[in-house]
Amino acid sequence: MRLGLITTAAVLLASCGKPQDATDMQPSPTAIAASPSPSSSISARSDSVTGSTERWSLQPTGQEAVLALLGTDRSAVVHLICPGGEDQLLVNVPGFRPIDSEERLSFGSDGHAAALVADPGGDAQRGGVTGAGKVPGNLAALVGGRLSISYGAQSSGPHPAPPPALSRAFVAACGKKPVASTQPSPQGQGTVSACSVQDGKAVRVSPRSAIGTEPFWAARIEGRCVVYSHPEDQDGTRVWTRYAKNLKSETWAGALEGQPFELKAWADQSCSDGMSDNRYSFAVELKVRGELRRGCANAS
Repeated sequence: MRLGLITTAAVLLASCGKPQDATDMQPSPTAIAASPSPSSSISARSDSVTGSTERWSLQPTGQEAVLALLGTDRSAVVHLICPGGEDQLLVNVPGFRPIDSEERLSFGSDGHAAALVADPGGDAQRGGVTGAGKVPGNLAALVGGRLSISYGAQSSGPHPAPPPALSRAFVAACGKKPVASTQPSPQGQGTVSACSVQDGKAVRVSPRSAIGTEPFWAARIEGRCVVYSHPEDQDGTRVWTRYAKNLKSETWAGALEGQPFELKAWADQSCSDGMSDNRYSFAVELKVRGELRRGCANAS
């Protein structure tokens, strides 16, 4: 009996001192942190909801800071971009399909959201759709949690939150003050907006205000954007258009609520609004909701 007890104790002691299997000694993928290079940092984080792994990458350069979410095949799922010294934020989703009547892209996390102006024609450089606007004051909160982006009926996310170190570095890069420039912008003054760019080129159009009566309507022209208003929509709705010009007239063609929208203007120093003695520099025609309306416009 004593021999049996000694043998059993020896077996137990041996098993307690046995090294773990090599596979048990390997750290989990999320426990491995690669040393960031001077130009970029990458961190992997598993999505506890979907089980997929997406990787956040921060790539600050001399020109811009890019916080990118990479899929399992290392293709970009989301780009957050701050061009250097421009006080501007771009949010790009390559998987979104452009919609010619949709100009609003929203993003955020954990109850914080911000709206950006999207180009309904898409982003030829990055693919998909890009929203643009000034850097929000609450950017740290917007990128501090699980990120979601929406554009019309399309949505991306929620995605895993960027690692705190990367989000802090990105917010800091976006917060750098714009550098004063002696070079004029394509419009001659101010910061370049999405309304002043078409197909990657500057749209050189002087701002104008148009007005029409019977029924009353108004329009503000800013580059290739037209803000259309009427008594039921006094604040106005911005319509993204394609701008075209020939020897006789200029045209802004787009869509409003899924229907064709077209504003045409041509020089006419005798144009009258029919209600006052005012004379305008341009005559205009507006096609909206299947109706043809006429009016006048002046530089504003």
